[in-house]
Amino acid sequence: MASFRKAFQVKQRLSARLLKQRGIHGIGVGLCDPSRPKKGAAVILYASALAAAAKSSKKSTRQKQALHPAKLRSKAGVPIRIVRSTSFHKHGSPPSSRFRTRIRPVIAGYSIGTPDTSGTAGLIVTEGSGRNRYILSNNHVLVNENSSRCSKTLQPGGADGGTVSKDLIGEMHRFVRLSKRKNNYIDAATAKPLQRSLLSPRYAEFGTVPGHLRSYRIGDQFKKVGRTTGVTTGQVESIHTDIRVGYGPYGNLGTIIFKNQSVIRGKRPVSLSGDSGSVWLTRRKNLAAAVNFAGSEDGFLSISYPIEWFMQVFGTQVALPPHKRKQNQSVRSKRLLPRNYLYTQPLPPKLLRTLKPIRGKRCSHENCN
Repeated sequence: MASFRKAFQVKQRLSARLLKQRGIHGIGVGLCDPSRPKKGAAVILYASALAAAAKSSKKSTRQKQALHPAKLRSKAGVPIRIVRSTSFHKHGSPPSSRFRTRIRPVIAGYSIGTPDTSGTAGLIVTEGSGRNRYILSNNHVLVNENSSRCSKTLQPGGADGGTVSKDLIGEMHRFVRLSKRKNNYIDAATAKPLQRSLLSPRYAEFGTVPGHLRSYRIGDQFKKVGRTTGVTTGQVESIHTDIRVGYGPYGNLGTIIFKNQSVIRGKRPVSLSGDSGSVWLTRRKNLAAAVNFAGSEDGFLSISYPIEWFMQVFGTQVALPPHKRKQNQSVRSKRLLPRNYLYTQPLPPKLLRTLKPIRGKRCSHENCN
């Protein structure tokens, strides 16, 4: 039986090489047999038509053999489980649901975006003092082409009929720039409202979010509200997963690499166009757990990162109603150990220093799109 630490080490060693192979979209750490968790860990390969890709490749025989699970296992002693999947893409525009409508004050789960796009307002967050409130969502939902230039925030977003004249609620405040050349970890941005009262620290359908989870494990079950798929549930299938995500023409990014992401599987679509920015909550206590930003073409797989990473980078916490502000803002699993690779891990200090949020330029009538 392979340990999760060993599976993580194997994934780290194989990731860069395998993600270059045609037909492989992601590689992470999950259960060898989801129906029998005691059988231990496995490396999870997210792939489409893997055998066909190996046959059609013009690369060397050695490279072709790297795609074969039996070969990988014999070398590393860790099981390889192939999960059939389409490629992964950001999800930041139509179709629709009842959560695409206008709502005031704005709460989590509803349509948000720029004059050209629509995603989901994932959560209402605040900084240490609690004086200001912000909307948590994705870079590609709130930011003008991955740049610091002015980005107006509408509710509902532009793809849902929102207009600057009627639905302007604020502007993009800070974001982490996505990179075409380096590894990415979070697709993240905040929007600042024109007035604090425009935002309410509530989550559609589920009410108050009392704080956030600092770590979660493979097999945990979550729920969320997204602008397109509405109320959905999912289970963490893999973590520490390196993923190729297609951004198309947005910011001239094309397909870029994200490291150590979580793949959350639903029994029905949980991540479709317009669900970007939605936040997964724990099934029972409504604790914020992970930020959705992409998914498979059929929507059954959500690509997300731990919300703890967002809180670390932006120095924020979950905004609470006045009568609940004395509650704890985060929960750390009692089972979490520094090197327990069954669980997600916080961003290490060295990496955290490289993920500095960029402040967006203030909007005016002259320089806004």
